[in-house]
Formats: sequence, C-alpha cells, structure tokens
Amino acid sequence: MDFLQIQGGAKLSGEISISGAKNAALPIIASTILAKNEVEILNVPNVVDINTLVALLCNLGAQGQLKNNFLTLNTQEINSTKATYDIVRKMRASILVLGPLLARFKECAVSLPGGCAIGARPIDLHLSALEKMGAHISIQGGYVSASAKDGLKGAEIIFDKITVTGSENIIMAAALARGKTRILNAAKEPEVVQICEILADCGVEINGIGTSEINITGTDGELLQMSQISVIPDRIEAGTYLCAAAISASQITLKNTKKEHLRAVLDKLSDMGVKCECEGSDIKVLPASSLKPVNIITTEYPGFPTDMQAQFMALACVADGTSVIEERLFENRFMHASELARMGADIKLNAHIATITGTKLEGADVMATDLRASSALVIAALAARGVSNIHRIYHLDRGYENLEQKLSSLGANIKRLKENA
Repeated sequence: MDFLQIQGGAKLSGEISISGAKNAALPIIASTILAKNEVEILNVPNVVDINTLVALLCNLGAQGQLKNNFLTLNTQEINSTKATYDIVRKMRASILVLGPLLARFKECAVSLPGGCAIGARPIDLHLSALEKMGAHISIQGGYVSASAKDGLKGAEIIFDKITVTGSENIIMAAALARGKTRILNAAKEPEVVQICEILADCGVEINGIGTSEINITGTDGELLQMSQISVIPDRIEAGTYLCAAAISASQITLKNTKKEHLRAVLDKLSDMGVKCECEGSDIKVLPASSLKPVNIITTEYPGFPTDMQAQFMALACVADGTSVIEERLFENRFMHASELARMGADIKLNAHIATITGTKLEGADVMATDLRASSALVIAALAARGVSNIHRIYHLDRGYENLEQKLSSLGANIKRLKENA
C-alpha cells in the first residue's frame, strides 16, 4: 500500500491543468448504456472510480478503453444485466447503472453499493422513483432486483430531499421511458446539468435543465445516437488546488476551469482574504499575508459544496481566529477532524458543527478516511512544520488524477512511498 510523504513549508508557483470531473464522467459513462453507437468521451480523468465503472460495464459485455483521457465505450454487446458485488462494493456511484439498465433491458440486478464511509446515503429515493415509473423492485441477497416487463413509463417524481445520483439515475431512466416524466426537487449540480445537456443533444426532449423542475419526454425504448462528449472540468479538484495555494500563501494559475461552477468556493476564499483573478478558463490565486477565519454552511449547489468542507477545515486550522463549519448534507463527515488534531489543530465538534481555532500545525502520521478528507490532510501537510506521512491514500486515488505530480510541478515537496510490509 502507498502513502504520501510531505515536507511542509514549500512555496508553490506555476500552473496546472484541472482534470475532467469524476462526478460528471461517472453518469456519462452509465448513460452510454442508452446509446446505439460507440461513444467517444474526452477529458476523462484516469482515476480509480472511473476505471471501476468502465470495468463494471465491460463485465456486462460492453467494450471500453481509456487512453490519454480519451474513453471509447460500446455497449451494443451487453449480454448481462447483473452488476455484481465484487465491483459495486468499491464505489457507491455504481448504482448509476440501475436506471439505464432497467430502461433499456426492462430488468436488472445491481448489488447494494459501497464507497466512502460518510454516513448512510441511502438509495431508497432512487428505488421509490423507479417504482413510480412502473418498476417492480425487491432486495434479495444484497442485490436490488428490478423489472418493468412493459418498459418504464413517465411519472411525476418528487424527491423528498435533493439527491445528485438519484436525479441522474431517474433522468437517464426517463430518457428511454414511455411518455413524460416530471422531476421535482431535482439536483442542480453542474454534473446533473451536463447529463441533461448530453441527452438533449441526442434528441431527448428535456425542459428545465439547471432548475429544480425537469420535464423529460422519453423515446419509448428507442436507443440514442450519442455524439462525442467532453467532460466538464472538476470543480472540486480546482477548489482543492485553490486551497493548497491559499494555505501556502502561493501564487499559482489553474487552467481548464469553469469559474461559474466555483462561485461559492471563490466567495469563501475571498472572505478569508484570498483574491483570485479569473480570465477565460484560467484562475490565478494571489497570496494573502494571513488567512481570516470563515463561517461555512454546506448545502446543495449553488451553495457551498460538502465536497470542499474538509479542505476549508484545513485552511481554518491556520487562520487568524475562530471559524465555524456546519455540515448539513451528511452525518459522519468530520472524520478528518481527529486526524487534523494529530497535527496540532484546535477543533471542537458538536454534532454537525465544527469550531476551529487557528494555530500552527506540526507534521505527523495521519490516515485518510475518505476521498475529500485525504485531500484536506495533504493541504494541512503543506502548511505544517516538518514531515507528514499520509496513509491509506487509496481514497485519494479514487478521485484525484496525478495529485502528487501536479503538486510536485508547483514546487511541493511530496513523494509517494510504499508502506513497509
């Protein structure tokens, strides 16, 4: 198993290019199940989660190859509709194949998912929505078995709470359903917008893209002709490098970003005294002499993203004063706090509220608990005095492409090493 060793205190400079968004690429890959042609996808990040989902489709009989961030997928030869435990357990997003498989083949079985250990994240919202569309669903032996003998039919879906993967699953299922589907309280994340735009480009009638009410007229089982797709830039990766620059008081430039997807993050950095200049798809970070404390409440897009909460907690650990972070989307998402405390951070937790008083950090051995928590530990290590070893970085590899290479190119003192057996 690998770990990262970081010598803190280095100043960063230069520029890096932001990869395609993992969380946009995953539903796009799942959507190719709806296609009648081979699909080409550009700007695909070469990270573990992407390779896991491609392997899942290949297990079902599809053909796929990812090379130089260019993915070709042909799902015409799919001959199985059972997504087995050995792959699905590695990643929650595997549930994204449920809607497309059911819509196309009228039956499927998907193992109950795994992934990051951050709270319950139940899939019951996906299942109840598919039942409204005429599916019969049962859970047997750890599998979700779904069937719709006459195909899925349009329905009115009201999500009790906003769900990104739930919205994506139902949008994809509705694309091939018979009649109109109306989704209320839909997620508005850029990744959801992109999947809607792709389906609309295929000729599916979709209204309300980017709003909480989406109306879709399905093709009644007719498969889609998909054009070449380019994955949007990863707003969470961009935000993570913005935080790396902020904590090390460094000037760096990020290429291939969409600043409109980063408004909440840029606003909070501004509150902390970090200025960013945006020009086209470039964002230049200007160093602040010191970081001001910040108050953050995580919420659905366009609010502050829960996937940036851990990175900002790392920033708050060295700010001048006391910051408050309230996590409203997931329970159990402060697991990084105890690891940051090993580096000397002053963090007090009360249920879903963290109070962080700025101090100086010291290098330490720490352990990643989930994908975004691991990047927070990397950020903290950049500012810590001495050497930090970050263990269990397989979490990082699930979602960040070439993290240590990108940070090294900016001047960070970071190495990937093997754990002693």
